[in-house]
Amino acid sequence: MQAQYERIQQYLNMDEEISFKEFQDFYKEVINELSKAHQGMDEATLWKALFVVENIISNADGRAKETKGAEAKKYSKMSQRLQLYAKNFGVRLGEAGYTEEDINERFQQMFAEGEEAAKLS
Repeated sequence: MQAQYERIQQYLNMDEEISFKEFQDFYKEVINELSKAHQGMDEATLWKALFVVENIISNADGRAKETKGAEAKKYSKMSQRLQLYAKNFGVRLGEAGYTEEDINERFQQMFAEGEEAAKLS
């Protein structure tokens, strides 16, 4: 999940949007990784997975509204499928004692890390 986390940080700090094909390829890569590893993730990986999944969901939802036809439907499907993972990860973090506020604070830190890394490169 580390590679996907690093890639989402790059995408979030780009000036332009990636193409549908690149978005779809990244989504498929994330789904493949999650299907292999989601049950055995340690806490640090779980945080990164949730961050990646939530950002793909957010971007897919936004693109679904901006796009028409088959691509819009595909973006919606991507979002729907990843929402199941997001809920699972949220429940697992809740069971570990984290609140919604804790998750929001951690995400803000992760966004800041990505912005800082982008400035340095």
